[in-house]
Amino acid sequence: MATYVISDLHGNYEGYRKILEKINFHEKDALYVNGDVVDRGSGSIKILEHMMMQPNIYPILGNHEYIACQCLAFLMQEINDDTIAQLDDGKLEGFLQWQKIGGDQTIREFQTRNRTQQEAVIEYLKEFSLYEEVTVEDASYVIVHAGLDHFASDRPLSDYHLHELLFHSPDYGQVYYPDRYLITGHLPTRSITGNELPDHIYIANRHIAIDCGSGYGGQIGAICLESGVQFYSDE
Repeated sequence: MATYVISDLHGNYEGYRKILEKINFHEKDALYVNGDVVDRGSGSIKILEHMMMQPNIYPILGNHEYIACQCLAFLMQEINDDTIAQLDDGKLEGFLQWQKIGGDQTIREFQTRNRTQQEAVIEYLKEFSLYEEVTVEDASYVIVHAGLDHFASDRPLSDYHLHELLFHSPDYGQVYYPDRYLITGHLPTRSITGNELPDHIYIANRHIAIDCGSGYGGQIGAICLESGVQFYSDE
């Protein structure tokens, strides 16, 4: 059995299947998918449909899933005077912003599914956890999509608001937990100051950053927590 973490797939179905092949993923393994499965690429729904059939894949909510879940649920409603009345300026702006960050690809793919399939996808998105705490061979990890905004070492994870976990990247120059590793996605590693290997997993100061830029022409990276071995979809 091995424990793996990947993140920020952004609809890259081919890259997702490649990384599963490279880690030789099977039923005795555990795979944590650290958010932003959807948007930008054309295979978001296809990835979700595969993930939901794997009981040993553990999805963690990203900001893209958070927005997609709300917008897709609204799109499934019957268009009538009541639903039109619900589409206030705030919701309309939310739709427009989602499209700007790649939501249009997800919408098009979602609309090719029948209603039963659409409902299954939305229910699955609602099951995503906000974070996971994992211990592997005496090493402890906190897996969260973006970071821990307004961090305090004595603040319990359950105290963090959803927006503090999904939208704000950590300070990679700061050690957050001296006894735990913080695994994050959200910010492509090419954007981390001082990172000499863009689009590769970045490890420093008890941080493990694993967004390898799949949504921006990069690749998907995976790390095995037992061995520390890294895998890449395009290498």
